[in-house]
Amino acid sequence: MNFLKFFLNLLFFLLVFNLKASSDVIEKFNIEGNQRISDNTIILFSDTNIGQKITNNDLNIILNKLYNTQYFEDIKLSLKNNILNIFLKEYPIIQKINYNGIKSNKILEKITENKILKDKSPYNLFSVNREKERLLNQIKQLGYYNASIETTLETLDENLVNINFDVKLGDKSKIKKITFIGNKIFKDSKLKRLISSSEYKFWKIISGRKYLNENLIKLDERLLKNYYLNNGYYNVKINSSFAKLVKENEFEVIFNINSNEQFFFGDIKLDLPTDFDENNFSRLRKLFQDIKGELYSINQIDKILNEIDLITLEEQYQFINATVEENLISNNINLIFKIKESDKYYVEKINIYGNNVTQENVIRNQLELDEGDPFNEILLNKSINNIKSLNFFRYVDKFVEEGASENTKILNLSVEEKPTGEISATAGFGTSGGSIGFGIKENNFLGKGLSLDSNFNLNEETFRGKFTLTNPNFNNSDKSIYLSAETIETDNLKTFGYKTNKKGINIGTNFEYLNDFRLGIGTSNFYEVIKTNNTASQAQQNQEGNYWDTYVNFDFIYDKRNQKFQTSSGFNSFYSIDIPLVSEKNTLKNNYNYSYYFDLFDKNISTFSLFLKTANSINNKDIKLSERINIPSSKLRGFESGRVGPKDGDDFIGGNYAYAMNFTSTIPQIFEESQNVDFLFFIDAANIWGVDYDSSLNDNGSIRSSTGVALDWFSPIGPLSFSLAYPITKDNGDKEETFRFNLGTTF
Repeated sequence: MNFLKFFLNLLFFLLVFNLKASSDVIEKFNIEGNQRISDNTIILFSDTNIGQKITNNDLNIILNKLYNTQYFEDIKLSLKNNILNIFLKEYPIIQKINYNGIKSNKILEKITENKILKDKSPYNLFSVNREKERLLNQIKQLGYYNASIETTLETLDENLVNINFDVKLGDKSKIKKITFIGNKIFKDSKLKRLISSSEYKFWKIISGRKYLNENLIKLDERLLKNYYLNNGYYNVKINSSFAKLVKENEFEVIFNINSNEQFFFGDIKLDLPTDFDENNFSRLRKLFQDIKGELYSINQIDKILNEIDLITLEEQYQFINATVEENLISNNINLIFKIKESDKYYVEKINIYGNNVTQENVIRNQLELDEGDPFNEILLNKSINNIKSLNFFRYVDKFVEEGASENTKILNLSVEEKPTGEISATAGFGTSGGSIGFGIKENNFLGKGLSLDSNFNLNEETFRGKFTLTNPNFNNSDKSIYLSAETIETDNLKTFGYKTNKKGINIGTNFEYLNDFRLGIGTSNFYEVIKTNNTASQAQQNQEGNYWDTYVNFDFIYDKRNQKFQTSSGFNSFYSIDIPLVSEKNTLKNNYNYSYYFDLFDKNISTFSLFLKTANSINNKDIKLSERINIPSSKLRGFESGRVGPKDGDDFIGGNYAYAMNFTSTIPQIFEESQNVDFLFFIDAANIWGVDYDSSLNDNGSIRSSTGVALDWFSPIGPLSFSLAYPITKDNGDKEETFRFNLGTTF
């Protein structure tokens, strides 16, 4: 027992002695080897002070802190006689970083945006290798997948170095082919129209979308997924997307898609806090009833959330949050929209990053929140969707952080821009002759969110050219304004004895007046010259002269389509009226277009459309030759454009009234295995009548009708469309056109 007591006392004494021996107080610093960094700075880096007790563990912590500064290549520490000895070897300092082999300033700016190494920073091999890897990744994102980088070090006096990144870009990697595999349901031709990337063609001299770009492919994945979600494929999986090298510098981009089964909206409920008035949400419950049983669509979800936004703003429910709970039962999705009161926060500041071209006010105009407003998660998400809808950015992201005070938030928005311009060309050929067209469009002119669109179309008789400038959010009013200049010349002087030349400008605005309903108001002003010779009819010769016309225009647009591109359900109704203000003829024009989209069977998309148009003088004068109506070729296939209806001699003069009805239906079972071909069946019926200047020339009111098939082919040279039509009913003198061909592409 005495021996055990003695052993325990001895062990305790040794522990105390060891702890005392391994813990000393710093009385002095001894620092050697530093050339540029002062002793005081090194002491500051070490986070130690005179009089501080130091153990062996503390020495390890000091060592790590000094290494973490990345200023030192080698460090040794020792503590002797209460002196902390620090022996250092400093890294060289980078005098200059050179990026050789890159001639384009734009590329150089892009790849050095977020560089790791900077001038006057310490040099170390690990950071250089990281920077080299980052540069390669950035260059690949620009399409240079065969690029290589060699790094060389240039040693200077006073422990300074220059770093040289010698870059060999090589040629841009081209997208040779885009392929979709898996249970994708839709044909390749349809999916290719959805994505941003495009296959390389030699005539696409401007577009950057033909080059391999990892960020663009990620955008394509999101576009594809949204399309499937809008068509009921709730569990769609874009399993993978990858690029396969098919030959030197040419890749095949492959999207592996598993659509899974379609889902429909089931029961939809609203869960409100107990103190909320349910009557305020009555129109939301009606919307629930309307969409029950329809195909699942994220656009419908957004529409419900937008309706919640409107109600919360109208009733001033400022601090709320809305979430959606989804329950899958068989192939139905039951939804519960839960509205909860949230904590009370205010927006302290909004930061926007990544907009190198787009002006900040263009983005801020899309925000539903402003600095100083109550923070609302619903309005924040709506703001993000508004920015995405501009279609200026590859991605839009948000990050919310705490503000300076307890009840404030800072909103950080990050965007990455994408190309917003395009060049297009079209060509058409039929038995009536050919036509060509060309257009240039820029959707974000000068980064101001302005849209520029210029185009022309030329056929054997007529030239049409138009230039349009649109500001989609004028003066932060959520109203779109437009200004356009156009010219139209029809030259029938040699054939029928008359020629018209019409030039003018249009200016107007349109805006959302009610949910899904847009109202447009504008004015058009035209100066027209009509010339005739002695081969023209007397009535046409009577119209020779100069004319000035000013109209006020009203547009009424009710749009209930499930999506504006590749529409598969819903309808769109458009009515416009042009009222003369200053005019010799005082022609009143009415135009109505209605389209209804539905499916008759699996994978089918059918469309019924109605076209109505009138043009009459309100003071019973004869309207001008250029104001007379012709049926558009797309509304009556099987007949030459402008070659049906009333005639003055051999000249088809158009009418005062026209209508057309069309039914089109896809037949996916034909060419089912061909991924780039869609087959359609159509029936057209139309009529045109009325000749105000000579009732004896009036058409007898015969209905023209036709049926036929059409082929849409996403060919290697661009989208091609062929139609083969057979007239069913016609009138004597009508000119038939059984075959028509159109080509369009984007450069």
